[in-house]
Amino acid sequence: MELTPKVEFMNLTFDVTVMIGTLFTALIVFLVAILATRSRKWRPTGLQNVVEMLIDFSRGMTRMAYDDKTAEKYLAFTFTLFLFIFVANEIGVLLMVTAEAHQPIPWLGLTEEALEENHGVSWFRSPTADLNVTLAMAIAVALYSHFAGIRSSFKNYVGHYLSPLLPIHLIEEFSKPLTHAMRLWANIFAGEILITVMLTMGSPWITGAPLLVWIGFSLFVGVIQAYIFTVLANVYISQKLAHH
Repeated sequence: MELTPKVEFMNLTFDVTVMIGTLFTALIVFLVAILATRSRKWRPTGLQNVVEMLIDFSRGMTRMAYDDKTAEKYLAFTFTLFLFIFVANEIGVLLMVTAEAHQPIPWLGLTEEALEENHGVSWFRSPTADLNVTLAMAIAVALYSHFAGIRSSFKNYVGHYLSPLLPIHLIEEFSKPLTHAMRLWANIFAGEILITVMLTMGSPWITGAPLLVWIGFSLFVGVIQAYIFTVLANVYISQKLAHH
């Protein structure tokens, strides 16, 4: 396994690698949004054309879960969530950075014992390859879905749970964020682990065509998982908005 630098603050542990990857992802999404909207044209070209295609794609996802009026309300949320997860999934595959630490750095958790037990130090990878990130996003979606349901119709929201099926509803509410988070994390984490294993083997039969094929497959999986997470987020929210 690879070691990641960590910082302790107020009895909390912060993974520096995850922080770097998350900030880098947010920066890319921010720059794409700024550059695509800075000089809009009636006949889009280049980046504006790509972004408009992504917006249409996001609109299709919202219309799978909501009526037309509500779909437009959640279009910005869907577009931002999909783009963030898409970039987060892919940057680790394309820009994975692992290095050997020759000197221990105790304040980052890189002690001599830890360095001896691990093959290297991971400084950059996909944020979504960390369960804490995907679980935080899934919990945020779940909390907002409950808020949206209460705001839409408190009577229907409460009535949904005041039924003989209450135990099943409670189990469902706890299982949704877990499965939502673990599906994304497991696919991205497994893909990056296999890439790391193939790189450390050093054999040209492994690091040649097989590695390129797996990287291409991992990029494809990153797109699919971003799509699935975003669609499920909208479905969970729409379930709380339904009045029937």
